Amino acid sequence: MIIDGAERESTTGALRKIVTPRDGSVLAEIPWADVADADAAVAAARRAFDHGPWPRMAARERGEILLHFAELVERHRDEIARLVTLEMGKPITYANEIELRALIRCLRFYGGLADKTAGEAPPTAEGELALVTREPAGVVAAVVPWNFPLTIGGWKFAPALAAGCTVVLKTAEQSPLSMQRVAALGLEAGLPPGVLNVLSGDGATVGRRLGEHPDVDVLTFTGSTAVGRHFLRYAADSNVKRVHLELGGKSPNIIFPDAPDLKAAADTAAWAVFFNSGEMCTAGSRLVVHRDIADEVVDRIAEAAAGWQPDDPLLPATRMGPLVDERSLDRIQAQLARGLEQGASLRLGGDRTDRSGPYLEPTVVTGAARDNILVREELFGPVLAVQTFEDEEEALRIAHDTEFGLAAAVWTADLGRAHRMSRRLRAGTVWVNCYEEGDMTVPFGGVKLSGSGRDKSVHALDQYTDLKTTWIAYG
Repeated sequence: MIIDGAERESTTGALRKIVTPRDGSVLAEIPWADVADADAAVAAARRAFDHGPWPRMAARERGEILLHFAELVERHRDEIARLVTLEMGKPITYANEIELRALIRCLRFYGGLADKTAGEAPPTAEGELALVTREPAGVVAAVVPWNFPLTIGGWKFAPALAAGCTVVLKTAEQSPLSMQRVAALGLEAGLPPGVLNVLSGDGATVGRRLGEHPDVDVLTFTGSTAVGRHFLRYAADSNVKRVHLELGGKSPNIIFPDAPDLKAAADTAAWAVFFNSGEMCTAGSRLVVHRDIADEVVDRIAEAAAGWQPDDPLLPATRMGPLVDERSLDRIQAQLARGLEQGASLRLGGDRTDRSGPYLEPTVVTGAARDNILVREELFGPVLAVQTFEDEEEALRIAHDTEFGLAAAVWTADLGRAHRMSRRLRAGTVWVNCYEEGDMTVPFGGVKLSGSGRDKSVHALDQYTDLKTTWIAYG
């Protein structure tokens, strides 16, 4: 663990073996945090915020440290990418070109933004001066998932640090190694002690303690809707801390017959659900396709699936690695079996491969009714459920027939339809003729049971700052 600027053992001496899904071997045995460790990390962050230099430092200096932080991550890019691949199974090419690229760009974005957020001086009467300033909110607890441990971790801690907050970050149980290495580079870059603390421990113990802790001012979480509900309760039962949640998704990928390039739409639909082994909250796990082209599109996706057969994630050519662990594979196969019992038909896949480890074939199901588990619940695996529609209104009804609202996509050459659909779809992000595109300049988050709050962009700073009004009578 990294607490108060130093590596520490657990107060209880507890250790946890970290197992790679690549082949089930043990990567490392690391200290495992408990409540006392969470308390120590929060205390360090509290001291660093209340008495340390970070919140009082010139914003430009904070930005320079974050930019140096990005340089160090870039320098150790291959090493850290390998840790990501080994701990959670992401193919090494994607770990390097997507995960590490995202973290480096995130640090550079907020490093450059740190001194660009000015306050306001609203107009007042003569003899009076009003100032509206952005103040760092305090101690931030960030609880991050394993599927994008560095991308999403960076989306949390980088804007918080840029704003002048101090951070306690809890890694996911499955992926602690890469973030701990990144945090060590943050110390090397010049982060003062206590500014960025990293814990690895069980969510039910350490995550809950952070949610309940009276000295945590802001909690930001990405993960399941069920756990997000717990954090809201923890906040209500403690100090009513601010809670920002990015939760589950069941995103519709809607393809109309006039899509500009039907082959590209089908290939992207395959990518949208098979990339990262389908372990994405934004995965296009529901293909909502017009009846006139459904067979053609599904046939093309079936052909494309041949290029997504899971393989060793350390091989540069591998596009899909294992699921994160055996428990995930067992859960997904149980959900798949239940969906087939409820009337869905298996178009392809559905079986684990003969490799040692939790490797699941790319899977496509058709004919699922609206109440089928495969179109209702987030499976978090490479499983695509196909639904068909006749017109725009039916496409919208199908798209909205979910409790989630994280993302959606529309494929059409009709500009009017693109605007109508994107405006009416209840989702935090809508892609038109693409999927999963964007950069650090745009916010990311959802509506309904997909949560609240936004990561990325200048708007993320709203989560980690408080607006203070100062009214001066000088006449």
